Amino acid sequence: MIIKDANLDIIATRRSQYPDDGKPEFLLVGRSNVGKSSFINALLGRKNLAYTSSKPGKTQTLNFYGINDSFYLIDVPGYGYASVDKKTQAKFGMMIEEYLEKRTALKRVFMLVDFRHKPTEDDLLMYNFLKYYNLPVTVVATKADKVGGSKKQKNLKMVLDTMDLVVGDDLVVFSSITKLGVKELLAKIESLVSEDVI
Repeated sequence: MIIKDANLDIIATRRSQYPDDGKPEFLLVGRSNVGKSSFINALLGRKNLAYTSSKPGKTQTLNFYGINDSFYLIDVPGYGYASVDKKTQAKFGMMIEEYLEKRTALKRVFMLVDFRHKPTEDDLLMYNFLKYYNLPVTVVATKADKVGGSKKQKNLKMVLDTMDLVVGDDLVVFSSITKLGVKELLAKIESLVSEDVI
């Protein structure tokens, strides 16, 4: 898949603001400091489409990125960031839940975890939450360029053992720096988008 066109089309906080054109949607979830903005920019081949901040927790809305006029990539507020107060965290949770409840256009969730560390309790809660809604998930292990060759296999086993993925879910090792995993993820999206067109 070649990304010809990518724009932030819609910024939403409630269901009435979501697009209603029925295009396939791919949701992006992860901890606040896992590199979601870098993931979006690397995947779409753009430098600053998603704003990367040194201060985690910047995303506070559902951001619908329209790609090639054929699908949406949706970035949602990160979880597990201590400096966001409980009330705001609860609001983010409700916003994401409202989206997940009745979104038939959602094809797959990309759940980002940090390849350098064991997935956190928050990661496991999010994965189980997605499974409650029977959503297909691809776990994306980010920051792979920061893991030395000898540790790669060990870290891969650690992530897989901790996440305990259900049948049908998978894991892609990713780096926004080296672009490892980009082609694989774009191919996955392309097959799901074309499946939807048939």
